[in-house]
Amino acid sequence: MGRDKAYLPVSGGILGSRVAAAVKAAAGNVAFVGDPARYAALGYPVIADRYPGEGPLGGILTALHQTAAEWNLVVACDMPGLAAGFLNDLLQAAERKSLDILLPETEDGMREPLCAVYHGDALATLERAFEAGIRKVTAAFPGLRVEAYPVNEVTYFQNLNTPEDWAGYAAG
Repeated sequence: MGRDKAYLPVSGGILGSRVAAAVKAAAGNVAFVGDPARYAALGYPVIADRYPGEGPLGGILTALHQTAAEWNLVVACDMPGLAAGFLNDLLQAAERKSLDILLPETEDGMREPLCAVYHGDALATLERAFEAGIRKVTAAFPGLRVEAYPVNEVTYFQNLNTPEDWAGYAAG
């Protein structure tokens, strides 16, 4: 992208704050994982990344290490289509199940591990995978009870990963 996605302007605000507000409305609280000096201006707690530069799995591990919550809603900050109602439904669905991870899946099989609910019990297995060199989030799932949450609306997960993604979103 060439710039910090959390600070991209959207609808009179910035993307990170917009996503954080949706998470807070759904889960009751929110924290960013990353460099506290970089994200403190967003106005939410920031947890220093235990594994900087090691990708999203390191961020998920950081969050799970810091929480006492049984269930944890983990969301990337680059999804402008996220809605609090959807996130609340996802979290409530996870709380009714006996599993480790509940992640949205579209009709065409696209899964989104960076908008998912992780049980605290998943930490040890995810950490073993990370220590074994795995960095792709879904590659760390073997041994965990993972279930898909059917989703019809793909716009929730439209990531802004490239300048072209951003231009398309901003123009739309």
